Amino acid sequence: MLNCALVGAPIQSGANQPGCVMGPDAYRTAGLDAVIRGLGHRVEDHGNVAPAPSRVRPHGNRNVQFLEETVAWAVALERAAYHARSKSDTAIFLGGDHSLSIGTVPGVARYAAENGQQQFVLWLDAHPDIHTLESTTSGNLHGTPVAYFTGNNGFGGIYPELKTAIDPKNVCMIGIRSVDEAENEVLANSAISVHDMRSIDEHGIAAPLNAFLDKVRSAKGALHVSLDVDFLEPEIAPAVGTTVPGGATFREAHLVMEMLCDSKLVTSLDLVELNPFLDDRGRTAKLMVDLCASLLGRKVLDRQTRSY
Repeated sequence: MLNCALVGAPIQSGANQPGCVMGPDAYRTAGLDAVIRGLGHRVEDHGNVAPAPSRVRPHGNRNVQFLEETVAWAVALERAAYHARSKSDTAIFLGGDHSLSIGTVPGVARYAAENGQQQFVLWLDAHPDIHTLESTTSGNLHGTPVAYFTGNNGFGGIYPELKTAIDPKNVCMIGIRSVDEAENEVLANSAISVHDMRSIDEHGIAAPLNAFLDKVRSAKGALHVSLDVDFLEPEIAPAVGTTVPGGATFREAHLVMEMLCDSKLVTSLDLVELNPFLDDRGRTAKLMVDLCASLLGRKVLDRQTRSY
């Protein structure tokens, strides 16, 4: 039995399409709390985080959007993530767009470092989100968290001071299939392990995940999983503003979650980029809740028939 903490992060300042602000309530409406309790775990809902007061100087890249608001969220979410990890076995952050990881990953990493553990990150996403404030052309800050929390230059004096950077060797990306030229250049010179969908098509999804889990296990590390809705095939998960065809199938996604469950290594989880305004009768929210259930112990034989 696990003690699980739910933390709502209704942030949408990092994305270019409104709607992610409704994400935390959609997960709750889809029954996340009851599903987790039904698996025999304890749940404490910490409610929704509010952005902290913040003043940020303008950036030279005029494309950058909602910088001050996003930094305000990052400050608050770093503190909330640290607190949630200190009070639970598994902290679950309900987004909100992927800029929430500017706060959640450094928060859980700070907690891990204080407890003598390396922090590892599994990034399940169509995008690597490794832009800097200089390189982003869209200006959408949900494209910057990995660059920031792995200690890339260009964030100093603007984003919160990074107390515990993630070693790039401790980051694994699976499902990548939309990468900008600037991001390609960064990844080519990075120790981050990247498995795009062609690699998954050729070799399957289990092998790279097993290799990464072995690495976390050998280091006795803490594992944070960041699950973006657009990791999934848009036909099964339409409620996201950044759809990219060719994503993970229903079974591939559940396999990943089941393997993570078997590993017993996951200490925190982001559920991000759910935009209920784009959903079809809550099907994406329900799928994300179902995936969370698989990570927390629901087996294939326990799954019920569902009609839409």
